Amino acid sequence: MSLNYIKNFYEGCVKPPTVIGQFHTLFFGSVRMFFLGVLGFAVYGNEALHFSCDPDKREINLFCYNQFRPITPQVFWALQLVIVLVPGATFHLYAACKSIDQECILQKPIYTVIYILSVLLRISLEVIAFWLQIHLFGFQVKPLYLCDARSLDKKFTIIKCMVPEHFEKTIFLIAMYTFTIITMVLCVAEVFEIIFRRLCFLIKQ
Repeated sequence: MSLNYIKNFYEGCVKPPTVIGQFHTLFFGSVRMFFLGVLGFAVYGNEALHFSCDPDKREINLFCYNQFRPITPQVFWALQLVIVLVPGATFHLYAACKSIDQECILQKPIYTVIYILSVLLRISLEVIAFWLQIHLFGFQVKPLYLCDARSLDKKFTIIKCMVPEHFEKTIFLIAMYTFTIITMVLCVAEVFEIIFRRLCFLIKQ
């Protein structure tokens, strides 16, 4: 029985009941994760090693880099991907445990409402992540970062630090913003598809 639960859960996650949901799974699961996992590591992988300040001392570089990056972009986007997956995964786990067929989701009102709520929660999480990304990283990575090092040593005030590959990072930031917007649009479109298909089912009845 447990194997059936796993099978139903897997099928629910891979093949959602809507066409747009299936496209979202393909986009989210392959393109976005590939972009983050492969290109994200290439762009941000050695950032801390190449981040240098004047004076170029290890403790100063580390202090200023931690100030420049309270959280690394790779970690933030990985957390975003995992957290955004939670509502849908929770719903499909519930559906698998209750042996709910994918077609039943659009036929029974209670399942339809719960599925819509999971999609709306996914949208809300994407919006929050979008706002946090703006707050943490902005829209542009500048080549020069001014670090306030007074708390490190009183003889230091503002230290100039060089940010490596700033142009590539700016392009990557814009790409991640674009992915988030595309995901939100797909989620909104999925809600409309669910409502439309539910209405069509009621009319046929």
